[in-house]
Amino acid sequence: SKLMWILKCYCFPLRHETMVSTLKSFKISGENVRELRFLLHGPVGAGKSSIINTIKSIFEGHQFINCLTASDLTGESFTTKYEKYNVGDVPFTFYDVMGLEKGQSKGVDTNDVISALKGHISKDYTFKPLDPIDEANRYYIPNPTLNDQIHCLVSVIPADKISMMDDEVIQKMKEIRAAASKLGIPQVVFMTRVDKVCEMTEKDITKLYQSRKIKEKCSNRLGVTMNCIFPVKNYSEETKANEKLNCLMLEALTQIVHSANDFVKKNSNQLKKE
Repeated sequence: SKLMWILKCYCFPLRHETMVSTLKSFKISGENVRELRFLLHGPVGAGKSSIINTIKSIFEGHQFINCLTASDLTGESFTTKYEKYNVGDVPFTFYDVMGLEKGQSKGVDTNDVISALKGHISKDYTFKPLDPIDEANRYYIPNPTLNDQIHCLVSVIPADKISMMDDEVIQKMKEIRAAASKLGIPQVVFMTRVDKVCEMTEKDITKLYQSRKIKEKCSNRLGVTMNCIFPVKNYSEETKANEKLNCLMLEALTQIVHSANDFVKKNSNQLKKE
């Protein structure tokens, strides 16, 4: 509720420390799974790489800018390889893929993203829009384990540019989400650039509860339920740590960690039975 969100905003310093401590001590509920794996996908310029930078900045105690980012939806993706990013000393790994674009000859091929979800692609694989990975490729993993698979799919959408997104890109995202559903992989949406939606959120990020219309629009276009959409803000112009920004990201991260862990636990138990 709005009241609960307001109360959270007044407790940012305490919540920040508590969430970081809880995540650092998190134990995965699955045998032979060393790390929870998250795959970020979305249109060019949505903020996939910036999310990784922000999360690494929170856990590593300094501004992390080693992950190159694209500036907007109309540019080209800086990410051309299947990049793996570890986060401090927590058992979470993020995978970044080439951005989705309009047309078959541009951006990441949806088949490559689906192969990555299944665990068939190893890090440093170079994406080729017209030539998705096959079994002959040296980066192809023929028999992926539960540890090789992706445990949670994160769709990244810019709040201020939802209406500008091409229908073809939206359709590609839906195809990837449909494949994840068949695999039983949990899915969420990280809605970036929420501070650009209105002057109120730009001045005070804690006013996000008033951005419900944007969440509804995102829900309608992607077919995602409202409770699976998490508003976040990435570090961009900031040069110092921002507890409000950190808490917003930590809230979203905590949710996907539990979703991924539930997936691992379920599949690990299934493997034991077999």
